[in-house]
Amino acid sequence: MATAPSPEIDPRSGYCVATKTFHSLRPGVTLPCESLPLSVASFAISLLPFPLPTNAAFIDSDSGSSLTYPEFLSQGRALASSLLSHLRLSPGDAVVILSPARLEIPVLYFALLSIGAVPCPSNPLSTRSELSRQVHLIRPKIAFAISAAAANLPDSLLTVFIDSPRFQSLLHSPNSPLPPLPVVRQSDTAAILYSSGTTGRVKGVVLTHRNFIALLAVLHSRMLERETPVVGLFTIPLFHVFGFFMLLRTAALGQTAVLMERFDFSAMLRAVEKYRVNYMPVSPPLLVAMLKSDEASQSDLSSLESLACGGAPLGREVSERFRARFPAIQIFQGYGLTESAGGVTSPEETDVLGSVGRISSNSEARIVNLDSGEALPPGHRGELWLRGPTVMKGYIGDDEATSSMLNLEGWLKTGDLCYFNEDGFLFIVGRLKELIKYKAYQVPPAELEHILHSHPEIADAAVIPYPDEEAGEIPMAFIVRRPGSTLSSVAVMDFVVKQVAPYKKIRRVEFTDAIPKSAAGKILRGELVQRAGSSPKSKL
Repeated sequence: MATAPSPEIDPRSGYCVATKTFHSLRPGVTLPCESLPLSVASFAISLLPFPLPTNAAFIDSDSGSSLTYPEFLSQGRALASSLLSHLRLSPGDAVVILSPARLEIPVLYFALLSIGAVPCPSNPLSTRSELSRQVHLIRPKIAFAISAAAANLPDSLLTVFIDSPRFQSLLHSPNSPLPPLPVVRQSDTAAILYSSGTTGRVKGVVLTHRNFIALLAVLHSRMLERETPVVGLFTIPLFHVFGFFMLLRTAALGQTAVLMERFDFSAMLRAVEKYRVNYMPVSPPLLVAMLKSDEASQSDLSSLESLACGGAPLGREVSERFRARFPAIQIFQGYGLTESAGGVTSPEETDVLGSVGRISSNSEARIVNLDSGEALPPGHRGELWLRGPTVMKGYIGDDEATSSMLNLEGWLKTGDLCYFNEDGFLFIVGRLKELIKYKAYQVPPAELEHILHSHPEIADAAVIPYPDEEAGEIPMAFIVRRPGSTLSSVAVMDFVVKQVAPYKKIRRVEFTDAIPKSAAGKILRGELVQRAGSSPKSKL
């Protein structure tokens, strides 16, 4: 049973004056005893109702092929047996996975998790040098890859092609009895997922079975009763933490996930119509694209109830305009990190525009002053620190990075500039490493990007620091104009200057065909910084 809140904890904000810590306003969720041997795969399956759901577990959006829950569980158990007996995988063995979102991927994830092997999924578009770095970190025993992506893997690494008859044969039970599954401890590594690498070198985030069990337990506690099963369309990659835990969530809650092997905006809209999709996990750029698309307005989105937005900050202005244009679709903006297994806040509590909700059950947070290290009360900006059962074990092969992110008390230093309001709602201001240092002021690029996205002639935008001898750095904007627009640099700067303090105004502009982004929708500012130094810009 959850303990009663301390009288020192403000029931409105969740802030404790004595410890200077924010607590979840939700009841605590009971987790399995930590000493109980349990994999996240087994835990997820244990949450399924019996008899098993009759709806499809996973559907391929292009072909319409699907896996029922009995088929999904049967193939997962058969593959787990094949991994043990034919491929000689053992608990703790790292496994590279290079594939887009195919029906085989959920089965492969669950089979690996159930035997204690460690899935290490990566972007199938990764270069040979990127994969070489990842392989060096995790030292995998084997790789599973689609044939088109396998060429970039090291030649010495044993590779099984997912799109081959051999892999298909592994999905079917042999005539002999299946061997027992190995013992998996909750403290064992469940998966190694890669941080976005938008700043510095990519890191391998070590997440345990306990991390994901804690996340699923909270999600299951919030599940609402429905007359019909939930159908979700996954536009996000399954190798990213957002897609990884949403896949686990789908299976644990008995829902249906429609998978897109290759994202296409028009195909996405057709899939919503065809499969009567109820919700989509999305990144902010996709939401902005829907807002500005005539095709989206003309599509039948009547089944779509909600969008779960994550991966990057979403501006209040964009949220307001989206709700005005699509009033029947709710936007739930959540917040999470790879280092927290993807879940930190309760997205269904984002009634306050611009907020990412309140912190989830079983979690604690602090807002820490950047200079003094003092924990701050509601209404003050600082670095967000988190503590709870979903926080990672650390970075593989990088003790220095681990110690810089995790202190001895278990607090995860997120690197995000944030604040809580008096009602306990969390607001993300920007990334500390991305702040533009204009003279004595700090300018969050995300704040300016939200303003730029509200301009009707701007399809996309990104703001970066540009070196300046007098100011140190000035805000520079990369702009993607909407088709047919003749928007000028001066018009862009004039639009922003009317809405911000003088030190925040855009002082340089470059127009571009596209903003480079990671698979999760995060702006790759490093690429833009390099580009900014190689061509003349408009300046005010």
